[in-house]
Amino acid sequence: MIRQLMFAVALATGLVAQPSVAAHGVRNVVLVHGAWADGSSWSKVIPLLEKAGLNAVAVQNPLTSLEDDLAATKRAIALQDGPVILVGHSSAGVVITEAGADPKVAGLVYVAAFAPDVGEPVGNLGKDFPPPPGLAELRPDAEGYLTMTTKGVMESFVPDLPVAQGKLIAGTQGATNGAVFGAKVANAAWKMKPTWYVVAANDRMIQPDLERKFAKTMNAKTITLPSNHMAMLSHPAEVAKLIIEAARTAPINQ
Repeated sequence: MIRQLMFAVALATGLVAQPSVAAHGVRNVVLVHGAWADGSSWSKVIPLLEKAGLNAVAVQNPLTSLEDDLAATKRAIALQDGPVILVGHSSAGVVITEAGADPKVAGLVYVAAFAPDVGEPVGNLGKDFPPPPGLAELRPDAEGYLTMTTKGVMESFVPDLPVAQGKLIAGTQGATNGAVFGAKVANAAWKMKPTWYVVAANDRMIQPDLERKFAKTMNAKTITLPSNHMAMLSHPAEVAKLIIEAARTAPINQ
């Protein structure tokens, strides 16, 4: 009986000594997907964040314009009951760079994402580097929307995922208005908020050296993964770990 009592006390003490993220950090994570994708991009990360005690929601960006994507993201931020870690992948880095100015946003996590400065169009950000191979597989329609060929998805977007999953992503991709890549932000929230960055070392959609440049410019806490563009699907544990770190350490008294 005494041993059981001592075990119960030790267990309770251990639980107290390791507080959850929800109790002692930012509770909410808003995840924003990029071009040719949807909210399911975060399907492997969300359960890991929830297991860590976080409330995680994925935005469904319309991909019709930066303004429309911003509106969807801002609605998601507004629905949260406290401070938010805002996470963006790929072109959604532009979205979180602007939306991150919201006072509720405590920190920004970029996952193989663009991080423009004020007035910089996305299409110009990689001009100092060789074009990434995936761009050659984009096809415009009569209304200016771009889709990626199945070949492009399989070889450049998600080459490190199982074939069946890659084909599903190709078939469900979100057509993206080309105007998104000419948009400019009016705010660069990374200048005001703490930042974290995931560099995808084998990226064929955004040049890895450009990603490293963004991370260095922002002075972001950076990890590099041996992944292609969709790092959160090929390496969900590592991506989730960085987001959890952001939630635990971001200041919440802004």
